[in-house]
Amino acid sequence: MSHRDGAPVWVLADDRTGDVAQCLGVAEAIDLPFVVKDVAYEKLAVLHNIFRGPTLMGITPASRARLVPPWPRLVIACGRRTSPVARWIKRRSGAAVAQIMDPGPGGRSGIDLFAVPAHDAAQLPEDKVVRILGAPHRVTPERLAEAALRWRPHWAHLPRPWVAAIVGASTRHRVSPLRQMRQLGEQVSALAAREGGSVLLTTSRRTGAAAERALLSAIGEPRYVHRWGGAGENPFFAMIALADAVVVTGDSTSMCTEATSCPGGVYIWSPPGWVMPKHARMHEDFYAGGYARPLDGVRRLESWAHHGLNPAATIADAIRTRLRVV
Repeated sequence: MSHRDGAPVWVLADDRTGDVAQCLGVAEAIDLPFVVKDVAYEKLAVLHNIFRGPTLMGITPASRARLVPPWPRLVIACGRRTSPVARWIKRRSGAAVAQIMDPGPGGRSGIDLFAVPAHDAAQLPEDKVVRILGAPHRVTPERLAEAALRWRPHWAHLPRPWVAAIVGASTRHRVSPLRQMRQLGEQVSALAAREGGSVLLTTSRRTGAAAERALLSAIGEPRYVHRWGGAGENPFFAMIALADAVVVTGDSTSMCTEATSCPGGVYIWSPPGWVMPKHARMHEDFYAGGYARPLDGVRRLESWAHHGLNPAATIADAIRTRLRVV
């Protein structure tokens, strides 16, 4: 949709690209014109929301200058630091506020709708909550079809089945041992080899150079590899659109959800004790819903299907029915 002033929907976009992508996914699903309002922070942004309140404290003068009439009917924000800004806009304009993820104590007052993962144990007023599986994203059938059309010729020489490996691996709380990364590479490579197929691999910002080298050392040919930060476009959308099976590391809610946006089989790699408890709960929810299966112990590719998971559409529906801004 259009990104122009005077749009009925504002998306607050700060320096967390994953959070911004979630907001954009919801804005696109609502199908109204929206404008992106960039928010940059200064030092006072580190203060707890109890102290910041519904103010513009902690954002730069240039960011403040963007927040002027014509006001929107809806503000979409994500994360703790955007909540004071969204609530300030609400006070000035009367706009409804849809907040993705719980902004925590001091950041909840005035929020009209909270969109939180089902695995999040946050205590919020249920009449203002929509609970989702995973995280909203921007994967749509149209984007997948376009990516598949462009990338299929690049991989036509690779034998099928195609096993896509979507790898993050390291987090703020844990760096994956190189031994585990080699084991992941060996298992993915073996799954493809047993069926006479190929591996399509993409790494992410969190993978790291040493982990990437360990992973690649264990994946044989035939294969296609896109390294994070390397030249060219990341064919992530095409991989999940075209692969016969997808293996995704369980460290990222967004990657797991995006992988299950297609109806094919998805395996989550998550060694015991590797992720935080909330991520482990999320994995169990994916398994219970039939969207994914654990990679642990799998020796041959299995065939199953599920409905594509689209939390952004779920949130958009809640905005339409509860906030009545559409």
